[in-house]
Amino acid sequence: MLHDNLILILVLLLGVTLLVMIGQKIKISYPIFLVLAGLLIGFIPGIPHIKIDPNIVFLLFLPPLLYEAAWFTSWKDFWEYKGAIFLMAVGLVFITSMAVAYASVAFIPGFTLALGFLLGGIVSPPDAVAAAAVLKGMKIPKVVSALLEGESLVNDASSLIVFKFALATVVSDTFVMQDAAVSFVTVASLGILIGLAIGGIFYVIHRWLPTTDNIDTVLTLLTPYFMYIIAEHFEASGVMAVVSGGLLLSSQSHVILTSNSRIKTVNVWSSLIFMLNGVVFILIGLALPDIVHGLGSDYPIIKAIGYGFGISILALVVRLIWLVSTAQITLLFNKKTRIRYQDMTWHSYVVIIYAGMRGVVSLAAALSIPVMISDSVAFPLRNLILFITFVVIFITLVLQGLTLPLVIKLLKIPEPKSKLTEQEQTDQIKLKLIDLSLDKLNTDYQHQCTHNELMVNLKAELHHSLKEKKDNIHAFKRGEINTEDLKAYQEIVLTLIQLQRDELHHLKHNKQYDDEVIRKEEWRLDLEELSITS
Repeated sequence: MLHDNLILILVLLLGVTLLVMIGQKIKISYPIFLVLAGLLIGFIPGIPHIKIDPNIVFLLFLPPLLYEAAWFTSWKDFWEYKGAIFLMAVGLVFITSMAVAYASVAFIPGFTLALGFLLGGIVSPPDAVAAAAVLKGMKIPKVVSALLEGESLVNDASSLIVFKFALATVVSDTFVMQDAAVSFVTVASLGILIGLAIGGIFYVIHRWLPTTDNIDTVLTLLTPYFMYIIAEHFEASGVMAVVSGGLLLSSQSHVILTSNSRIKTVNVWSSLIFMLNGVVFILIGLALPDIVHGLGSDYPIIKAIGYGFGISILALVVRLIWLVSTAQITLLFNKKTRIRYQDMTWHSYVVIIYAGMRGVVSLAAALSIPVMISDSVAFPLRNLILFITFVVIFITLVLQGLTLPLVIKLLKIPEPKSKLTEQEQTDQIKLKLIDLSLDKLNTDYQHQCTHNELMVNLKAELHHSLKEKKDNIHAFKRGEINTEDLKAYQEIVLTLIQLQRDELHHLKHNKQYDDEVIRKEEWRLDLEELSITS
């Protein structure tokens, strides 16, 4: 049994890798392509049906995915746009859940208000990974990406809390609004406190215990699981624990990790998250045959698809109304907010609304609905809720995901007002760092800079870099460098890096040079290339 499961897992991982490569070749974002591939594979005769255990998704997949998202989220942006993020991640989740609940009662036979809120909690949170993968490499305003990242960090917690209360209501047939509101605040707050506390413990371990690169990497892999499991054990929000703890440790990464640890950790996490995301999205597609089979003859499949389509449209409309109305009200009463969101045009709102794609958290929540309420009472309409959830995921992820690049292209989003380009910002930061280094050399190492030839060369190199960065900044200000010039410059630099890399490969056969020296130079070139292509 273990042998068969291991082979199945290995085949799944290999299949995900190959499918992602095909998706890149035909230029389709891998979450979308993997869902479609999973759909096709699932209906091939003889293919073993893979059943998704929601506990595995919540416990195995969710903590590292959330932690990685929190680690690479800009705390500065998160705090700057906290008001809008809160309105999207909490307010929009509740409003969407409410709209779905009442619409379900009105249009789907047999639905109660509790079942409606259950479905609303399931389909209300957009998926962070899908939106990020689809938007990767596209030119969108920074405020848009900051809002989408911030929303995706917190909305899972809001939706899962709504889901759990609705589930408890269906099972117990009792609901008290005041108790639910107090419990929501308690669960979320306790989750944040637990996440910060465990984050503090791991901070101490990283900071003051004798760790190595490998130990640091392993500790980062363990951290989100400790945060999630301990929070859930105390009936707090595991999602909020991972997010709050992840943001805390990310903000201190320059203190608790060495440069080697940071590089190694990023590489390990990059591969891990890629594989977890790939498996999650192909499992969504593979789950459909069982979901269709479970639907049975209680509801015609065409009607069930119609319900899913209607819920998808409703969620999109609610997102549009909520974003536009809250934005206008906020801008009307707050002058600072008007300045902060000056780059938000109607194009930005279209992208944010259209990027509300549902994914794995919705499917895992739906699958976690119990089959039976008691020994003799089946959970009402479970299979229909599962099928509607899948239809919503398919429409929002696949259809919206495939057309989002085209929508962004047609929008022709205007350039941000009075904003420095990324290259200008990079040059200005490097200029400050070089100035700081030269001041330090002139103040503390004046004698060495005169008598030590290596230090003389270093100072000359820094002066040359200083002049180069100043010239670049002046050229940008005078408008002498345009987008085409910058792109051509980057392409030439990449060509030179590749030329140097090829030469290093040839030098490996030269016994005059140690492999370790060549590897270090290759790593330097990799970092230079990363600074351009990242």
